[in-house]
Amino acid sequence: MRAVFLDRDGVLNRDTPGFITNPDDLEVLPGAADAVARLNRAGLIVAVITNQSGVGRGLMTACDLSAVHERLAANVAQAGGSFAGIYHCPHAPWERCACRKPLPGMVLRACEELGIHSTRSYFVGDKPTDIECGAATGCTTVLVLSGLEPVYDAARFDVRPDHVCADLAAATDWILNQAGSTGGD
Repeated sequence: MRAVFLDRDGVLNRDTPGFITNPDDLEVLPGAADAVARLNRAGLIVAVITNQSGVGRGLMTACDLSAVHERLAANVAQAGGSFAGIYHCPHAPWERCACRKPLPGMVLRACEELGIHSTRSYFVGDKPTDIECGAATGCTTVLVLSGLEPVYDAARFDVRPDHVCADLAAATDWILNQAGSTGGD
């Protein structure tokens, strides 16, 4: 099976300089929920891969994070889409865990649990750590410019993305073109 792994903040919802600790603060980006539904209809598995260190920093609880993710999933469901899983790293950067992006732990876990071939999959993110994570697992990487950095500066990237798009809707167009009309196996 093939998948599209999506970073959360800056890809699916508006990113902020701080942390989204409350579902009411979640603002799904225009076209993002529809893009997930289009990927689903094409037969691609969609999973979220997100660092959420607000939990490890004590700024929110695991229940707060779960409520934010429930709101995100509900917004996507209203557009006819769904996530096969939402994988998050709750650790603070100084904890040096094996799951925090750019390390590939969350993608590897999703691949094992969902039966995904990472080398036939895509990783869409808005930061260098997303691109590094996707590349480390053999995914085709797509950088979107809908996060806090609206311009691609190649000097910021040790690993360059395979493609650059304005947002998830444009990335979905490109992925579906690359994957062929069915997108599935």
